[in-house]
Amino acid sequence: MAKILLINPNKWGRGITHIWIASHSGILKRNNHKVELFDATFYSNWSLNEVQFQTDNKMYKKTNYDEFLKFNSNNILEDLQKKIYEFNPDFIFWSAISSHIHGEGEYVNIQNGYDLLKNLDTQESILISGGLQATSATEIILNKMSKINYLIGGESELVLLELLNNFDNQKELKNSTFDFNHVDGISYVKDKNFFQNKKQKIIDNLDQLSPYDYDIFDKQVLNRPYNGQVIKAVDYEMSRGCIYSCNYCVETIIQKYYGFEDFSSKTGAIKNFKSYLRHKSAKIIFTELKYLNKEKEVKLVRCQDTNFLTNDRNVLLELADLIDESNLSIKIYIETRPEGINEKSIELLKKLKVDGVGMGVELSDSSFREDELNRFADQAKTINAFQLLKKNNIKRTAYNIIGLPNQDEKSILKTIEFNKILNPDNITVAYYSPYYGTKSQKKGNELGLFDEYEADVDSALRSKSKADDTLPISKLDYYKKQFVTLVRNDVS
Repeated sequence: MAKILLINPNKWGRGITHIWIASHSGILKRNNHKVELFDATFYSNWSLNEVQFQTDNKMYKKTNYDEFLKFNSNNILEDLQKKIYEFNPDFIFWSAISSHIHGEGEYVNIQNGYDLLKNLDTQESILISGGLQATSATEIILNKMSKINYLIGGESELVLLELLNNFDNQKELKNSTFDFNHVDGISYVKDKNFFQNKKQKIIDNLDQLSPYDYDIFDKQVLNRPYNGQVIKAVDYEMSRGCIYSCNYCVETIIQKYYGFEDFSSKTGAIKNFKSYLRHKSAKIIFTELKYLNKEKEVKLVRCQDTNFLTNDRNVLLELADLIDESNLSIKIYIETRPEGINEKSIELLKKLKVDGVGMGVELSDSSFREDELNRFADQAKTINAFQLLKKNNIKRTAYNIIGLPNQDEKSILKTIEFNKILNPDNITVAYYSPYYGTKSQKKGNELGLFDEYEADVDSALRSKSKADDTLPISKLDYYKKQFVTLVRNDVS
C-alpha cells in the first residue's frame, strides 16, 4: 500500500467536485492504496468569492448560498504542512485532466497547487502533477516549478496507479534511487536535463475507472447555487473527448497529445473521432447516478461532457430507459452544441431528465467563428435550438467569450444583440484565456496581446490581455460586468 495525498487547490470559494479527484481516488482506493484529500476551497485566506462575483455580474441568480458554507479561518499553509507531517504521504498529487478540461479553474490547478506546496517541507514525498499545462507546456512547468519530481501528460489515472503499484512493490528504494524511467506518459528533469517518456495509450474503456469516489468530498462541497436556489449537486462525466477542433479550446491540446490532429475544413470535426470520443456503459452510468441520488442525496448532476449529444446514441437511449423506469429524483445539466438540438434529441433529453442545457455561442460573427476559431455553427440552427428548448421547458444557458485575438468592440456589441434574439434563461461571459499550445494562444502571442506563457489564467475571473487600443482590460471588465444587463436592457 502506498499513501497519496491529493490536493484540491480550488480558489473559487464554492463547492466543486472536481472529476479528476473522484476518478483518481476511486481507482487508487480499489487497488488498496491509501488516499486522503486536502481541500483548499473554503479557506478564507486562500479563496475568492466566485459566486458573489458572478452574481454581481448577473450571470448567477441570487441565492442564500453563503448560509450553507463554513469557511476555515486557519492559515492554509500551516494546516497543509500539518497534514503532510501527520499523513506522511509517499506521493502528493494536485492536478489532472478530466471532462472539466479548463472549466472551474482546472487549467490553473497546477500553479495554484504548487503555490501551496513550494515553500513547505514535503519531506520525502514524491511530488507529481498532471493536467492541461503538464500536457502542453511540460518543459516550461518543470522549469518554473522545480520542486515537482514528475509530470504526467494526458489522462493520468492509470499512469498514477502504475507509479503507486511500482512504488508499493519497491518501497525499500524510497525516493533517492527509485526510478520511474520505464513508465509511459511521464516527464521529469534529471541532472538538469529534460526527459519525456513515450506517451501512454488513451484510456479506451472508461468503465474501468468506475465507480468514482465522491465520498472523499466534504459534505458542504456538494451544495451548489443553481437557478436561484441551493441544491446538492456533483460534477460528473459520462464520456471524454470532443469531436471538434476549435482553435481556442484546450480540448485540442489533448487531441494533439494522442495524435488526433487532422480535421475537416468544412465542419472542424477531427478525423477518426470515434476512437477519441469514449464513454462509460449505460449500466455503469446509471449505477453511479443511483448511488449519488440515493446515498449522497444529490439532486443535480452537472455533466461536464464536452458535447453531450455526440455521445453514443445507443448508450444515451439505454440510459434514458433506465432513468425513466427508475424512481431517481434527479435533474441533469448538460453542455452541447446547438446543431445537435432537434425534435428527436429533445425527446431524449426529456427522458434523461435534463433540466438545463448550456451551449457555446462564443460570439455572433459567423465569419470570425469559422476563420479565426475553426468553429462552424449556423446562426439559424442556433436560434432554432434555443427556441426548441424553451418550447419544451428546458432551461437554456448561452456561453459567450470576450477578448479573443482580433476581436473588437463591435463584435461584442453584435454578440449582445444576438443574445437578445436568443433570449436565454441564463447568460455567461468568459474572458478569452490563452491556453498554452492552442492555435489561438499562439496567434495572440504573435499579435503581442499575450505573453507566450501566461500564469494565473482563469476565464471566469480575469483577462490576461495586454491590448491597449482595441479592447483594453478596462473595456473587457466593463463588458464582463454589464453584458447581461445590456442584453436584458436592465438599467436598474
